[in-house]
Parts: sequence; structure tokens; C-alpha cells
Amino acid sequence: MNTKIFQIKLKQEILRHLKYSLGKDQGHSTPYDWRMALSLAMRDMVVDPWFDSTRKTYEANAKRVYYLSMEFLIGRLIEDVAINLGFEDVARETMRELGQDYSRIVANEPDAALGNGGLGRLAACFLDSLSTLGIPAYGYGIRYEHGLFEQHFENGQQIETAEGWLAQRNVWEFERPEVSYPIGFGGHVSESDGRTVWHPAETVRAQAYDAPTLGWQAKWCNTLRLWAAKPTRKFDLESFNRGDFLGASAPEALARTISRVLYPDDTTEIGKELRLKQEYFFTSASIQDLIRRFLSTNDDLRNLPDKAAIQLNDTHPAIAGPELIRLLTDVHDIEIFEAIDITRKCLGYTNHTLLPEALERWPEHLFARILPRHYRIIEIIQDQHLKETGSNIRIIDHGNVNMGELAFIMAHHVNGVSALHTELVKETVFGDLHKVYPKRIVNETNGITPRRWLYSCNKPLRELINSTIGTKWPDNLERLKRLAKHADDASFQGEFRAAKRQNKERLISWLNERNGVTFNPDAMLDVQVKRIHEYKRQLMNLLETIAYWNEIKENPTKDWTPRVKVFGGKAAPGYEVAKQIIHLINDVAKVINNDPVTKDYLQIIFPPNYNVSMAEILIPASDLSEQISTAGKEASGTGNMKFALNGALTIGTLDGANVEIREHVGAENFFLFGLTASEVVERRNEPDYARRAIEASPRLYRVLNQIASGVFSPEETHRYGSIVQMMYESDYFLVTCDFDSYFDTQRKVDEAYKDTKLWTKMAILNTANVGWFSSDRTIKGYAKDIWHTKSLY
Repeated sequence: MNTKIFQIKLKQEILRHLKYSLGKDQGHSTPYDWRMALSLAMRDMVVDPWFDSTRKTYEANAKRVYYLSMEFLIGRLIEDVAINLGFEDVARETMRELGQDYSRIVANEPDAALGNGGLGRLAACFLDSLSTLGIPAYGYGIRYEHGLFEQHFENGQQIETAEGWLAQRNVWEFERPEVSYPIGFGGHVSESDGRTVWHPAETVRAQAYDAPTLGWQAKWCNTLRLWAAKPTRKFDLESFNRGDFLGASAPEALARTISRVLYPDDTTEIGKELRLKQEYFFTSASIQDLIRRFLSTNDDLRNLPDKAAIQLNDTHPAIAGPELIRLLTDVHDIEIFEAIDITRKCLGYTNHTLLPEALERWPEHLFARILPRHYRIIEIIQDQHLKETGSNIRIIDHGNVNMGELAFIMAHHVNGVSALHTELVKETVFGDLHKVYPKRIVNETNGITPRRWLYSCNKPLRELINSTIGTKWPDNLERLKRLAKHADDASFQGEFRAAKRQNKERLISWLNERNGVTFNPDAMLDVQVKRIHEYKRQLMNLLETIAYWNEIKENPTKDWTPRVKVFGGKAAPGYEVAKQIIHLINDVAKVINNDPVTKDYLQIIFPPNYNVSMAEILIPASDLSEQISTAGKEASGTGNMKFALNGALTIGTLDGANVEIREHVGAENFFLFGLTASEVVERRNEPDYARRAIEASPRLYRVLNQIASGVFSPEETHRYGSIVQMMYESDYFLVTCDFDSYFDTQRKVDEAYKDTKLWTKMAILNTANVGWFSSDRTIKGYAKDIWHTKSLY
């Protein structure tokens, strides 16, 4: 269609939706109204490729991928859809003609509160790539009313309030009241006529909400199906008429609780119960749904593995194994050991952690009470596993039901998410199971979608790449290698720096508008944004920042490299150490940012409520990417890939995908420091290693004394005594042992940044050489190695 004709048609559709879908005229429409009208017009254009893709899948009776994940951090969708449809410029111009600022309209869209961090963003990238590659797929998750939480700071402390993204209509979803499944909890199990029957004490219904997920150039469109919990009985009129108004609404309140919040605090028994119910709720609904879909075109459930590849994103949906077995045996009369075999042929499990405590374990008494039938099935799975392997590795052990072991034993493949992580999985968390099933673990290094994480979020760099190597790279990211030959070209370097400068100025404007903060765009933008956790070592970053501040104060006339240190991320509500670290960062920022001696050289910024939209502004502007986790603890990381793709250099340990990024971009273009994974293990075996490291480092000793004596908390001098004590007495994540190496490497970063040509060359080579980290490559690996699926276009 001619661009002008298309623009006229889009304009007509926007005005039609403004009038008939929203009941507004142009003169009285708010940015919300215009955003909704534009979104509805765009959504209409997605429906045809969505229907076409579904029709082709049914016609081919093709195998589908079912990706089960507690999180799908999809971010805003207007730009994403416009780019995949190929009319971003048309949309921008159309809104201009209507007297609206397209960028302002886009910014009016709330982030969908469907995730927390890397796990959810990875799932969103995978959906994008599945659609881009034309592989039939469903994403399955929970339609959280409030998501994780909205983060605010009060006197430097994290305050959590409910996310309100669904206070407005979610225009991208289609409600499916006809797609609803019963989900039971509790009760008892009986035998009747040779069949096992579960009699739940409590039942809710899972109702589907569908969002089309469009791929690049709209060639294919898959579905994200999210489940909302609904009561089986909406309103108890008898209770209401008795005057028990709260009791009358209790069934609805109980159901809504299940799909209200992501990761409810599980430090209490009732919190654990809710979290287990959530996981079973969405997993059971998803398994029931895929069985229904299979039976609509196939007769024999013994053939389910030929048509369904079920991928478990972490242990949250690990109950999928027992649930599928339950449905095959109790509902469809398949003998249980055959059902176990069918189930195993369907399931793949992605492990995301080397932290044993992060592999979910449910108290045995709680699990057996909430899911009594599944508890019995797990006992049968365990008995079969023990007899067939002769091992002593149990799923139910020491009073717990271990979901990591369950997922591993019930999957035909278990994959790690980076080369190092996969090898460590074999050696550590699943070392014993690997010996029993030596071919089960495979590697699929994570990736990111270049459509969102360069093409959309970094328009200045996108335009430079397009004018240099052409426009065919967004679905073939390895083409970026062609940029390498321009790395020494003065003209190209100048344009590359200009793109970075433009992104910095956009960030400055955004920070100033939101937080009243500004910074010098010539300063190095040094960024660490991720979930606040001890192993990610935001604390080490902060300690080095204080040490750098001390150096500047003592010699203020030296040629210092100005730095702006940016932190971003949330701490789990019950994670007190992480929340203390946030408080300390904000207290240190208050002192350093107001120091007249150092403020021109060092600044700390911690914008609250880090999310996808913030990342899309922050990452393109960044100069230095902090990937400083303790070696052997980060499974992969995907933020490291996003920063490198957008021309930020990495300072990092040999952890997770850092190892592979360094191999691809070149060791000379990566700032490496710290102990290796094996050295970390050795150091932990040394007595009093933390105290000795502190005593050997005058800089670190001084910083910890400053914190302990209240330099950053004069109103409460001992506020951070527990953090300092932890550094001396335990320091499990070896902040103290890596500190000096980290500080010295940061000074090498300072020197490199002063050499503008060298720094720019290194940045260009990062962008040029990380094309391998596209999620398209990752999904092709899953399709070949695990799912055995193929593209339908």
C-alpha cells in the first residue's frame, strides 16, 4: 500500500476508535484517549497476521511450543508493534497531523507489571523471536493485577506500593470468558472402581486473556495467554442478605488473591501457601488448555509429545510434570507409568540459578495438604527413578518437596543459559543427577531481541547502522560484524559518539523531568541496573565509589575522570540485607552529591522503580556496564548483552555470559577483574578470608570504617553496623576479596575513557561483535536441540 494512502487509512481508524470505541471527540481527548485510539487501530492490524498464523498451524497440525513462565516482562507495546508492522514513521507522522506528539503518546502507556527482571525479560525476548522465526508457540503465565510492586524511596529507604497498570484498560489483550478451567486445592484422594479421584476442598477458575505477539515484519504472530483467577461462585446472596457483606464477597476476594501479586512474600506459612497455589494455578490451566487444543485435532494423547513441546522457565512451573500425569491417568485413563513416559517426552526445563536456595523447596506437609494427588504422583515418580537408576537422589527429602529435582527428573532435557553456567550446573546444583543422566543437560546461551534492544530503543545508533551496512540486520544480527571495519574510521567514530551523546541528552531530560536530576553529558555514565541481591554485588560497586570519592577529596586538582554512577533495581520486600544496601546507596549519594569538592567529578543517581521503559532510555546512554557478580553465581545475564549491543564497555568478572561476551568482543575490549569461579570456591575454604582481605586493603578498611562510624548516616551512626559486620565475618559473595582488583580495574577504565578514540573504537567493536547474542539464535538452538520444532514460513 502506498505510504500516503496507508497514512490516511491509519488516521481514519484512529479517529473512528476515538469516537466509537472511546466515545470522545478530538477537542476533548486526553493523551490517554489518543493512546488508546492509536493502540486499537494498531491492534486491528495485528489480528489478520495472528489469525493467519493460527490457521496455518492448524492446517499443518504442527508441533507447538508451550513456554510456561511466572514472568513476561513485555514493557510498552505501541512502539514494538509499530516497528514490527513496519510503520513507525507513518504512526509518528499521523499523530503529528492530528496535533499530537507521538513520543508523548507512547510514554503514556504503562509498563505491563508482569515480571521483575531478567527471567521475565528473557521470556518476552523469546516470544518475540518465536514469532520472528515463525515457530508456532504459546506463552503461558499469570495476569497479575498488581505485579511485583512499585518502588519509591522515603528517606532513602525502599517503600513498596501496588502497581496500578490495570487501573486502565489493557488494550492489547482479548478477554476469553469461554476459555476457563477449574483449579482445585486441598481436599482428599480416594479410589473408586480402580480409578484415583481427587476431591478438592477449594476450587477457583482460570480464565484466559490473550495478547497477540507479533514478529518482525509481521510475518508471524503467536499468542501470550495469561490466566486470571475467578471465583466458581461470584457472590453469596444468602450471606449478603444476612448482613454479612464481606462474607458475601469472600469467594471473589479469595480467587483474586491468587492472580493479584507477583512473588508474594513467602517468609510466612500463608505466604508460601499462596505462592504454591499461584504456581499450580497457572500451570494446571496451561496444561489443561494445551490438552484441549491437542484433542481438537488429534485423537490419541500418546502422541502428545509429537505436537507439544512444554518448556519450564525455572522451577516455578515444575508442577507441570505431576499435573500432566494426573490428567493423563485420572481423566484420560492412561496407565501411570506410560503417562510418566509421555510427560517426560513433552517437558524441557531451563535452569536459571546456581544458588541452591533459589531452587524451590516446599515443606512436605504444606505440599501434601494443598496438592494431595500430586504428592502421591511425586512419590510414584520418585520410586520409579530410584528403582531405574539405583541412585539415592530423592525429590521428597528432609521434609521438603524439591522442585529442582522434580523438574530435572521429569524433563527430557535440562538446559543451562550460558556455557559456564551449564558446566557449573553439571558440577554443582545437579552434579549427582548429571552422573545418573549424563546426556540430559545441554547449553542454550541466552539472547536478547535486537528489535526491542537496539532498533527500537536506540534510534540514533539504528540510523547510523542503517546508513553504514544497510537495513537487513534486525533479523540477522550477525550482520553487525560489518561495522568492525569502520572502528578506526574518524568520521564513523564521530557519528558513533554523536549518537551516544544524543542518547545521554535524552536521558538527562528524562531524569530531570522525573527526578529533578541532571548530569554532565561529558562524564562517563557508569551503570548497574538489576535486581538488588548480594551476589550481584551492588555493595562492592558502592564501596569502590566511596573509595574513589576519598581519592578525589585528597587530591582535588588531579586530572580525574568525571563519573556518574547510576544504580537501579528493586529488592524483594522480605530481603532485609538488600533493602539495607538500597538505603546505604541513597545515604552515600546524599553526602557525595552535596560535596562541593567532588561534585564535578562524581555523582550518584538512583532513580526509583527500574523497569523496561527506564532501561530503554538508560542503556543506550550508558558508557560502562557493571557486570560484577561473584564468579559462579550469575547463570547468564541478559543486561550485559543489551549494554554491549548499544556500545557500552563492560567491567566484569568471568561469570555467566560475561565469559562468552568477552570471547566475542575481544579481551582487549572488556575490563576483566576478580576471582574465577574455581578460585572463589578455594578462597571460601581459607579461614578468616574476609577479615584478612580487609586488613590487606587500606582503602577498603577506611571505607568500612567510614560507614561504621556514621559518615553517611550521622543521624544514626550505627545504622549500617550489620553490613560492616557481615563484611568482616562472613562475606559469602567475596566483596572484600575482589575489592582491590575491582578498584584497580576501574582506574584502567578511567584512563581508557580519557582516550576518546580508543574508547570509541572499543565501543564500536562491542556493538559489532555481539550479534551472536540475538535471542533468534537462542531460539533456533532450542528448536533444534530440545523442542524439535520448525518454522512454518
